[in-house]
Amino acid sequence: MQHDTQDDEAPGWSAIDRALNRIYSRQEPKHYGTVIGFALGGNDPLPGISAYKRIAPVPHWHFITYGFSELYAKESDDPERSGYGFELTFRLADPEDSEDPPTWVLNFLQNLARYVFKTGNAFESGHYLNANGPIAADTDSAIRAVAFVEDPELPPIDTLNGRVDFLQVVGLTNEEEFALKRWSTLKVLEVFRDFLPLWVTDIERGSLLADEDVAARLAEGSAREGSSTGMLFTDQLGWEQHKRLLRSPTTQITLGANQVGELLALLPLRLRFGADFYFIGKEQRIVFEPAQRCSAEAIEESLHLRLNDQALRSLVSRLRAQAGSYEIEGFPALQVEVKQTHIRDQDGNIVRTIG
Repeated sequence: MQHDTQDDEAPGWSAIDRALNRIYSRQEPKHYGTVIGFALGGNDPLPGISAYKRIAPVPHWHFITYGFSELYAKESDDPERSGYGFELTFRLADPEDSEDPPTWVLNFLQNLARYVFKTGNAFESGHYLNANGPIAADTDSAIRAVAFVEDPELPPIDTLNGRVDFLQVVGLTNEEEFALKRWSTLKVLEVFRDFLPLWVTDIERGSLLADEDVAARLAEGSAREGSSTGMLFTDQLGWEQHKRLLRSPTTQITLGANQVGELLALLPLRLRFGADFYFIGKEQRIVFEPAQRCSAEAIEESLHLRLNDQALRSLVSRLRAQAGSYEIEGFPALQVEVKQTHIRDQDGNIVRTIG
């Protein structure tokens, strides 16, 4: 879509149009604008989303957002970056050769925008996010997570308001998202690219890890290089220390059963490669560190938990996603308490209990 204002009135919008025109010079996109602007109290942060129809390398719709960057006047203090510094793109498989793109994608992209505008947290290439359900509303699709990578056809552009990157949203299954955590987002996506041309999202597909070759390549990568995931966030985390006369204090950490599995999978892939791992709660955090001798040191709201290889092996082998108390061989002053995790619906009702 060529914006109908002059370049000097909407330089950011016009710059995006020019970038797209290099690919779609003969196509007028389907464009969807907001009725009530976000600044005027509307619910949609993005003033526009365009969709282009593609035949190759597989039939798909190519969506592009307008609004994460500064489309009109320069308002931010950063001269190098336009707004949040990016726009999102999304490629959705279109095996039916539909005349119009599905409208759920518009709300999906607006939801991502609401997250960014509400929290101020910008996406970057290599980030990933779990959608806590199918990304396609009212479906039972296995695609329930997304990762972000540079759009393979849209390089960064320099506008009068600063640089804009085009970050493509790639739909993933929960199993594939966990594979990202165990190794590296971008390296896993490169493996997937052999099966997902241009990283087109197909909401009808199953997990790529069902392919033995894919699973083996990912396992080899994480075993060779460890994990690039340096932190996990959780709602259930606590720690406290109790002083003892003439001895080091005892330390008790409390975890929720829901994230025990992820923690145990990622810790060896960090500590055995000489890297720390941050487990971050609402008010406290635990920093797991590789060490020759075990120790626990409290520094403000952070507990620095130093584990040798014996304690790490014991932690991984003994700890379970089951409520109870666990002792760690080689670290007698440490006790791990696992509590049940209650999964609640939007009304606060418990729909599932883990542990």
